[in-house]
Amino acid sequence: MQLEAYLGRDNRIVLPLGSTEQHAYLSLETDNELAERVAIEAAEPLGVPVLPVLAYGVTPRFAAYPGSPSMSQGTYVALLQELTASLQGQGFRRILLVNGHGGNSFAAEQVSGDGVRWHDWWNSPKIRALVDEIDPEGSHASWMENFPWTRLEGVQLPDEHKANLGVIETTDPVEYRKIAGDGSFGGWYARPDEEMLKIWDAGVAEVRDLLESGWG
Repeated sequence: MQLEAYLGRDNRIVLPLGSTEQHAYLSLETDNELAERVAIEAAEPLGVPVLPVLAYGVTPRFAAYPGSPSMSQGTYVALLQELTASLQGQGFRRILLVNGHGGNSFAAEQVSGDGVRWHDWWNSPKIRALVDEIDPEGSHASWMENFPWTRLEGVQLPDEHKANLGVIETTDPVEYRKIAGDGSFGGWYARPDEEMLKIWDAGVAEVRDLLESGWG
């Protein structure tokens, strides 16, 4: 009933997209927590509803890491197309997909359009520039995903800088794990919260700006 009343004055909604997968010393929920939280913090002051995060994505390369379930690209695209069509059928005309997992990004072109917009929150030019100022080698499961809400209690992180793995050519999950080791793709494992919150605030502001004026 609250959403019916909302649709009488607005037609925006946010669907966060994530993936449950290995993140080295961080939570398996890292991508989910970041996508959902950045969406909520951005949308709440605008009164725009945020759906629960879609917690599973496309991550076949991590199949050798327990707790990293995946789906095929075709299944993922079909799922997003059906979900967005369902929301449109209920009256939502501006749907922002806030994605937190790089393995999902291939779907952007296939599901965007007709009021559906895709945003890789961590990979915009603005956010990437902030990351590069601190550590250009920062990548998956490194400091750049190490926020207070993605850490695990009682887990000690290495105090070192891991060389960036670059592009890993193999698609075999077992070989992939041999190369990636603990799962971090490179960079420091942690940075001061002051730096992390600067990046976070920029990410929230960017999502909010898209909700306000990113519809063309």
